[in-house]
Amino acid sequence: MNSFDRRSTSLRLAVGAWLLTAPPGASAASAGAPTYNRDVRPILSDHCFACHGPDSAAREADLRLDRAESAHESAIVPGDVDGSELINRVMSDDPDVQMPPADSKKPRLSPEQVELLRKWIDDGARYEPHWAYIPPERPAVPEVGRPDLARNEIDRFVLARLAALGVEPSPEAEPTTLVRRLYFDLTGLPPTPSEVDEYLNDSAPDAYERLVDRLLASEAYGERMASWWFDLVRFANTVGYHGDQEHRITPYRDYVIKSFNENLPFDQFTIEQLAGDLLPNPTMWQLVASGYNRLLQTTHEGGAQDAEYRAKHLADRVRNVSEAWLGASVGCAECHDHKFDPYTQDDFYSLGAFFADVDHYGSFVPVASNDTPTQRPPEMLAWTLPVYRAMEQCDRRIAELESSLVGRLDAKWTKRRDELINLKRQRLELEAQFEPTMITQAVEPQVIRVLPRGNWLDQSGPVVQPHTPHFLRQLDTGDRRATRLDLARWLVARDQPLTARVAMNRLWQRLFGVGLSKTTIDIGSQGEWPVNQALVDWLAVEFMESGWDVKHMMRLLVASSAYRQSSQPRPELDQVDPDNRLVARQSRHRLDAEEIRDNALAVSGLLARQIGGGVSRPYQPAGYYAALNFPEREYQASTDREQFRRSVYVHWQRQFLHPWLLALDAPTREECTAQRPLSNTPAAALVLLNDPSFVEAARALAARTLADGGASDGDRLRWAWRAATGRQGASEEIALLGSLLEQHRAHYAAHAGAAAELISVGISPRNDSIDAAELAAWTSVARTLLNLNETIFRN
Repeated sequence: MNSFDRRSTSLRLAVGAWLLTAPPGASAASAGAPTYNRDVRPILSDHCFACHGPDSAAREADLRLDRAESAHESAIVPGDVDGSELINRVMSDDPDVQMPPADSKKPRLSPEQVELLRKWIDDGARYEPHWAYIPPERPAVPEVGRPDLARNEIDRFVLARLAALGVEPSPEAEPTTLVRRLYFDLTGLPPTPSEVDEYLNDSAPDAYERLVDRLLASEAYGERMASWWFDLVRFANTVGYHGDQEHRITPYRDYVIKSFNENLPFDQFTIEQLAGDLLPNPTMWQLVASGYNRLLQTTHEGGAQDAEYRAKHLADRVRNVSEAWLGASVGCAECHDHKFDPYTQDDFYSLGAFFADVDHYGSFVPVASNDTPTQRPPEMLAWTLPVYRAMEQCDRRIAELESSLVGRLDAKWTKRRDELINLKRQRLELEAQFEPTMITQAVEPQVIRVLPRGNWLDQSGPVVQPHTPHFLRQLDTGDRRATRLDLARWLVARDQPLTARVAMNRLWQRLFGVGLSKTTIDIGSQGEWPVNQALVDWLAVEFMESGWDVKHMMRLLVASSAYRQSSQPRPELDQVDPDNRLVARQSRHRLDAEEIRDNALAVSGLLARQIGGGVSRPYQPAGYYAALNFPEREYQASTDREQFRRSVYVHWQRQFLHPWLLALDAPTREECTAQRPLSNTPAAALVLLNDPSFVEAARALAARTLADGGASDGDRLRWAWRAATGRQGASEEIALLGSLLEQHRAHYAAHAGAAAELISVGISPRNDSIDAAELAAWTSVARTLLNLNETIFRN
């Protein structure tokens, strides 16, 4: 082993020990003392809690290893390892004695895990509340030896962990990479070459900060953030079950985009979605927001059982609220007490009882209201964002004109009066451009019972009232029944320990590739202990004390030196920290499915920029919906500019998700998705090569290249390379593209039919003055560019 290998091995072992054992803010010297939350709970949760944990129905020997009093009574003697039955059992080879039992299908504890338990017992076997259930307090910001590397508090927490291990942070990414990273992370779109140049030529010391502010103020920011939120709340255009028919919810989509763009505080954002209808004198948008409660899966099947679907709706809502806001798997307590966390079956149904006033019907009941057919009552007529904004602009001008006409009879009076009359007529026309949308309209709450084993046919369980999980702070509503509004306010209360941590862990994941706790869907006992809990808590407190200001937190995160680091591999880090948990460099990852399509549309010049409005239906294989029934239907792709809109506006069919979305790992949005998988499959490459949207984008990019890229092949190839990747192409790269161009020129010159077929894909107009074979050859070059890893990855 050479000296480099020895250093790498030593560092890898040191980092591994640090990630396992270092408490928040601890020094390397103190990393050896195991604690219950960080070290012991994960072992017991994985190996023991299923039979000796919170679930009373599955508990064996009346022993709870998740509770100190029970464990100390019969299994653990603090300070006495040899006298602790737990150690005797996990070390035994006797099949009648050993734990976990051989028939449990759980693995034996490793020697390292046994040694951790021994050290913990020897040190007193002190139990702690789970870290995520303790309200966060703002920790002290660490002092660092290199304050010049720290732009804000985030950097000090990161640098303190790195310094303790003698690991240096990476240098700042080169400017072209940094500006491209920032555009994708904040807007989901690439910068144009001119936007890159604008940043590169700005020598002001605050150039980066001003770019951040400009991107946060752009409408594309709200579209980018909305896609993230829609995964969490499972926003889709169809009901999910049986015939997967469409439901009407488009204005809710526009509400979310509008809220992120206007920086609606996250606590108010939460309240309006769960209980907008319960607010005093709710606005149209607050009622639209309450459509969140209607996003679940349901059925339009005529024979559906009302009671069955009420039970399904309750369970769906409990799962989503707990996962989206609490990062908790409360859904595991539908049929029995949770096996790993303190949630009981009573907690599950009591959370569901908050939503007992939502459903007018359990199963589908078609009705009509004012001659307007409604699909899933209650619905209201609301305006999408473009119409709403046009009316706002119209109202402002009407107010100005009405004011100017009062008491004035001058030469312009008649002209202003006529303008006012026309504007009022226009406003009436705008008012008629409404969209039906599902909302919540409270009814008399249904009686909610605990369903034994989750069986909706068994109504023998006790009746429950709305209350929060029993081990967290309870609501004090006196004799009044607690409502969804009470729940929503509880979720964003300062002493509620989960919501702010969960939100900040997920925003960190969006900007750094992996959460500080990588289990962003579940931070309970089965979740990962944060690699930097002090930083999680600092961010959570900052979020709450900033007034739940999302843009403030995004600005703080992207302004940090940690965010600005290069993502270039460092061999010593790749060996010791392959998941980049220490943040000694930035992460590199593939763009989301929507961003990949939006990027292709943007660089090709096809992207239609409109905020809010209708639904986009990209090209889709014929017959893909053949298996959909009740009713049978045939997909109709958009035939106007809707075809080229951003993917946040794309029709989301839960049972038959668009093949492009499926191939690139987008979720069906049947359940909450906090982290998308990242696969690398031939199907994804074939989609990027052959999906009509991408072929058309390649043809449009080719036409742009021929029109704007210069007179020579070399100039055009360099232009196209930079348009697709954001940087100048190296001479070797341009030479390879040139070789490809010549091959395809020869091919399409000899195969006119193939050239015509390729360039006919899509509805966007084609310049007939360009030779078909030449355009086809350049289209092949553009298809290659749109498939490059560098094009579809964020560095």
